Amino acid sequence: MDADIPYLLLTPGPLTTTQSVRDAMRDDFSTWDIDYNQRVMEIRKRLVQLAAGSPGYTAVLMQGSGTFAVEATIGSVIPPDGKLLVISNGAYGKRIGQIARCLKIALHELSYPETELPDLDQIREILACDGTITHVAMVHCETTTGMLNPAAEVGKIVAEAGKDYILDAMSSFGGIPLSMEAFHVDYLISSANKCIQGVPGFGFVIANQSKLELTAGFARSLSLDLFDQWNEMEHKGGKWRYTSPTHVVCAFLQALQELEAEGGVLRRHARYAENQSTLVSAMHKLGLRTLLPRELQSPIITSFYDPEFPAFSFNQFYDELKKRRYVIYPGKISQAETFRIGNIGNVFPADMQHLVEQIGQVLDTMAAASDQTVNN
Repeated sequence: MDADIPYLLLTPGPLTTTQSVRDAMRDDFSTWDIDYNQRVMEIRKRLVQLAAGSPGYTAVLMQGSGTFAVEATIGSVIPPDGKLLVISNGAYGKRIGQIARCLKIALHELSYPETELPDLDQIREILACDGTITHVAMVHCETTTGMLNPAAEVGKIVAEAGKDYILDAMSSFGGIPLSMEAFHVDYLISSANKCIQGVPGFGFVIANQSKLELTAGFARSLSLDLFDQWNEMEHKGGKWRYTSPTHVVCAFLQALQELEAEGGVLRRHARYAENQSTLVSAMHKLGLRTLLPRELQSPIITSFYDPEFPAFSFNQFYDELKKRRYVIYPGKISQAETFRIGNIGNVFPADMQHLVEQIGQVLDTMAAASDQTVNN
């Protein structure tokens, strides 16, 4: 572990970054500065190259968290008479539905249990029966559980039905290989502080440019108008409409350069997958079980059932691990008591092995205290 950081963030973002990414935030820039805006343009170009292998795609950056970028997309690309089909099997899919309801967008919400994949035949049937649906949205990696949803298969169904496909790739883009063309994605949404390994401050949307250009005037918000934001960046050399997070942008460009130096998405995916397999194998030796079967599990974040001893307290567990310089995540599902461990960021298999050693020591101490309490 890097001695310069207080602890490793084993979360789905914010996550542990490199020292060089943090160093990139040292310089101050004016939002009007041509050198700064050229950095914005380079970021946009690199994002398109990562997402799509052919012309016709463009990228737009949006201030705020990833949810801001999701809301900007949902509120900007669906026409006033449009209708959204949301496919959800976790908290982040449900959040898309919540955004649509808040914006008074016509909605069909297709929900599944948090530990089950969407039913492709049911999606196909709904699209065949409801001609008023214009857009379909789904989360690729549902970090509620760590599940990887069938984004390519759903995209094919959506394309065959002649609808537009919005993919929330918040926790997968940059860490799991994907292609907008192969997945038939029209709008891909992600954030600076996920698998690219930047810091929080903005999200981004990579879009089919011809479709984005048709959305002028659709936005239900001034500051979250995706078309106007894109139009400003596209025609004014990388300028944002309103004050941009300059330091975060510089960190993100550095993070993109480091992704390339690592060997691109394929190599990063391999590291994350090794992190995850190392973690799960070691945790199984402690008797801790994963929530999801291996075939449904992404390499992004892993959910584990709570240990089976009386009076287990996640808060105490969290605090003890943080003292040992590891920060994990509470569970988020409604069906079971779980906790989550992120596998992404500037972390490596050796970090996972050491983490599990610390978990074993903490749990031994907690179990002994629990037994003593029961016996008394």
